[in-house]
Amino acid sequence: MKAVVFVVRKLPMICALILGMMAISTSIYGQQGVGGVSDSAGTAANIGNLPNLLKGVNFNQNLGAQVPLDTHFVDSNGNAVTLGQYFGKNPVVLILAYYKCPLLCPEVLHGADESFKKLSFHIGQQYNVVTLSINPKETPQLAAATKKTYISIYGDPAAASGWHFLTGQTPDIKRVADAVGFHYKYIPQLDQYAHAAGIVVLTPQGKVAQYFYGIRYSPEDLRLALVQSSHEKIGSVVDQVLLFCCTYDPDTGRYHAIIARVLAICGTITIMAIGALLWFLFRLDAKKRRDHPQPA
Repeated sequence: MKAVVFVVRKLPMICALILGMMAISTSIYGQQGVGGVSDSAGTAANIGNLPNLLKGVNFNQNLGAQVPLDTHFVDSNGNAVTLGQYFGKNPVVLILAYYKCPLLCPEVLHGADESFKKLSFHIGQQYNVVTLSINPKETPQLAAATKKTYISIYGDPAAASGWHFLTGQTPDIKRVADAVGFHYKYIPQLDQYAHAAGIVVLTPQGKVAQYFYGIRYSPEDLRLALVQSSHEKIGSVVDQVLLFCCTYDPDTGRYHAIIARVLAICGTITIMAIGALLWFLFRLDAKKRRDHPQPA
């Protein structure tokens, strides 16, 4: 009985200490994205005056926009396809690039590949990937060679059925690029394309859900984006709790903690833990009194 009395007397102090620690930890957690993403993930920043060659090159956010599923392309096997063939069941990660790009595109593809490898989801099962060349001169053969490279890096040959490398003509390419806000420019002097870096997560219906800028993408944020884009049809209970506690910030392309929700969940867990402790102590005290009854 003494133990119960001691716990009851100290309960306010214990609660204050626990809640204080929760507040400090969640405030620190709330200042960073889920998974502690660094600024290397990149943002759609205003970089001031651009040279004439780069004017009009940007990556705008068109959240909720519908990509044109009726656009026509050619896959890496030389087959005529429509973009809509890759939608309907799972979310899709869209990567706009070109296969002979000498600098940025390989970094984007490699960064995406590294993030895909760290996901517990598998390409072709829980989500699909579509890489679309913005260069209308590129061929299915070149797309096939590029696909082979990145499937090899991914490390699972089965992913070839879910990661598609497409080529096409300018009108259809532009329709897709414009829908997701990807504005690029051909530079004849260099025979290259000026473009931004990033990937886009689309819903199974082909609507723009989230953006990730730069060349490195947090696997934690990407996982949450896929769960949310699938209307929570994939993922675990933990993912659902994280989505409840976090909100997507379109300015940074990251998830950030909502402190009020985190505190509410932590407070509920704390109260349940204290209640369980008190129940255990009362049961222990009752058992001791039964086993060792006080003399009359």
